[in-house]
Amino acid sequence: MKITFDNAILDLTPTGKSYRATIGDKTVGVEILRADAERGQLDLLINTLHAPRSTQHVTAYVSSDAAKRWVTVNGQTFVLTKSSGASRKSAAHDHASELAAPMPGQVRSVNVVEGESVAKGRTLIVLEAMKMEIRIQAQFDGVVKSLAVKAGQTVEREQILIVMER
Repeated sequence: MKITFDNAILDLTPTGKSYRATIGDKTVGVEILRADAERGQLDLLINTLHAPRSTQHVTAYVSSDAAKRWVTVNGQTFVLTKSSGASRKSAAHDHASELAAPMPGQVRSVNVVEGESVAKGRTLIVLEAMKMEIRIQAQFDGVVKSLAVKAGQTVEREQILIVMER
């Protein structure tokens, strides 16, 4: 998954229970020690992958609004914008939008039915991933064209969850 922030690209690659994060020529290992979705808090263990190796415990606070995430670490806030294949593909459609899972997880609830009109920002589906609750929200006012998942279903990263139409 590639994420753009401050004119840099962060490439996150899953490596089992952790991630490899690369920005430019710097690569680190990132392990999620604890995730508190209610408070938007992540406790992370950052490992440098070069000699000499070092480990640092970091607490990050995350808030989101549609495709953007604000991450605050040590008093500094970064705005992250996901640039995945699903986002680019849906942006190419003028009247329809496919909303995809941002990471593997389980569908906890589906809050809409096909044919239902929804307002921008409404929570359509709730996923649980790595002990975090992820709300999939309507990107615009529209109609639910189709649902591709149901509550209790396990989904993969970038799997289409719902198709909206203006």
